[in-house]
Amino acid sequence: MREVLILAGEASGDLHGAALAEQLHSIRPDLSLAGTGGGRMRAAGVSLIEQLDGVVGFVALLRYVPAHITLYRKIRARLHSGDVALVVLIDYGFFNLKVGAAAKAAGVPVLYFITPQVWASRPGRMKSMARVITKAAVILPFEESLLRANGIDATFVGHPLLDRAAAMPDRAEARRRLGIPEGKEVLALFPGSRAGEIKRLLADFLAVARELERRRPGLHVVVGVAPSVQLDPAQVPYQMQRSASFDILCAADVALCKSGTTTLEAAVAGCPCAIVYRTGKVDYAIAKRIVTISQIGLLNIVAGREVAREFVQDAFQPMAVADALAPLFDPRSPERLSMIAGLAEVRAKLGTTGAAQRVAAMASELAGA
Repeated sequence: MREVLILAGEASGDLHGAALAEQLHSIRPDLSLAGTGGGRMRAAGVSLIEQLDGVVGFVALLRYVPAHITLYRKIRARLHSGDVALVVLIDYGFFNLKVGAAAKAAGVPVLYFITPQVWASRPGRMKSMARVITKAAVILPFEESLLRANGIDATFVGHPLLDRAAAMPDRAEARRRLGIPEGKEVLALFPGSRAGEIKRLLADFLAVARELERRRPGLHVVVGVAPSVQLDPAQVPYQMQRSASFDILCAADVALCKSGTTTLEAAVAGCPCAIVYRTGKVDYAIAKRIVTISQIGLLNIVAGREVAREFVQDAFQPMAVADALAPLFDPRSPERLSMIAGLAEVRAKLGTTGAAQRVAAMASELAGA
């Protein structure tokens, strides 16, 4: 049986890879699926060559180089076996672009789902991408024209989070699920999905919450906890909710989000927010040299302007963030009304549901009969 390799390297890629695998199984039961990823992909029927959990930061990445070299050699040998009909690469550019080159050399077509963010840094990678990618399925609206202008056959398939948002509850139902009384003001905190992010950000997230509690007595705080994160209840004196970002955002009046996909989830849910990020000093110094955009929040990048306030590195000070969030609790404030309108614009730009189905159709075509 011919196989499709689906290669993801982080929690988000595992989620998208699992959705793709489910769709591929339904339309192409003649293909076996193997790859790298996590528990979701395994549950979706992907035979894992190796489980990858992803790393963040240039410094942390160095520790994982030997393991990635071993994995690369294992995948390259598989590509030359003659059994692989297609390679699907999901994000994780530093590793997957090398695999893409190996697939090209082996005569195996390459479908890249969620391409490296060349619009943010290292645009020179588009030259190598054009050499190895057979087809690109992109999830942000401006990526299609950018990649096509640089010789890459790209199609905008819509953002995958819209499929999860299809079952998004209304405010009353979200609060019922979380056990929050309807009359309460609610602040949502999303401090990150990786241990390193939690270590750098959590204390100041909690400091923002305490300051807003002081200003708004009775404020209810909910902390969104990623599946891969463990938080100490003794350290976090608030309601903690695991793997329920849309429930939390729909229930909340205001959110504080670490930069990432959660900011787009806030846009889809229509929840006003601020965006923060902080990384190690060495990583930040390197990023300053290679990043070519002025904003880091995905919702702001999609909007093409600052819809939500951003606080990056040393600018992330709890008092300043609390000052930015406080007016957003007032339903009639100009700040809240303007942000809600901006969030609606971002939601409209993200396309329509069905990204995984569209990518599965592309994969089926590229894999051949």
